[in-house]
Amino acid sequence: MFQGWNIEAILDYVAQLGCDGVEIAPYTLAYALDHLSAERRRAIRRAAERAGVEILGLHWLLVKPEGLSINHPDAAVRARTVECMRALIHLCADLGGRLLIHGSPGQRTVQDGWSAEESWRRARETFESCLPTIEQSGVTYCIEPLDHKQTNFVNTVGDAVRLVREIGHPGFQLMVDCRAAEAHGDSAVAALDAALASGHLRHVHVNDANGRGPGFGRVLFSPILQRLRASDYQGYISVEVFQFDPDPRTIAARSVGYLRGILEALPFQARVG
Repeated sequence: MFQGWNIEAILDYVAQLGCDGVEIAPYTLAYALDHLSAERRRAIRRAAERAGVEILGLHWLLVKPEGLSINHPDAAVRARTVECMRALIHLCADLGGRLLIHGSPGQRTVQDGWSAEESWRRARETFESCLPTIEQSGVTYCIEPLDHKQTNFVNTVGDAVRLVREIGHPGFQLMVDCRAAEAHGDSAVAALDAALASGHLRHVHVNDANGRGPGFGRVLFSPILQRLRASDYQGYISVEVFQFDPDPRTIAARSVGYLRGILEALPFQARVG
């Protein structure tokens, strides 16, 4: 959303808005992670600490470099993907983050001619290959259900719960994206109910079905936040948008103001990212 801004300016601005944390797309920091030095990582972490903003984690994980896939039949492609995922886990920990949100629809879609069953097995093995790094880094890796318009792999909370339980590791959990839930035909509240009932929900994206921020469309977020309050949800609610107009300042300020207005009316202290 803040294209053209350096990360220090973003941290300072969202701190002024009253955000508790930020969620970073790693490709906005560097095309390749080996271009992001240890010194630069420390500098970003110090900038967040100075601003009083937590770097809660990373999303849009596998956009760069190109050619990655968690379930590709070619073992060499999957090996490069695992290498990138491990590097992202280390980056998240280096920045002080605790969550990685695995959306990346293009890098998980089952292509024509691939076996759905084998693609599922290959994806599970890819995630399992990262478990030692997840455990070592002390982060939580969350699979994100996405609607059919984006991908054909892990479309529902039920799909995500199945994957989480097959992997069976506390560092591999799930999150809910309100836009994706609404686009899939469910309500965001219903998706949250299923995720909360599973016991595996660790993160929530609050965005409208139109790809804009909360308060910019038809989705009512009062019932969503009320449901999270009732469940004693302790994680972040994070604004992720796909429509970048009118401008990042307006999008962020209106989204955060809208959410804060709802939260102030509820006996529930959520953290806004």
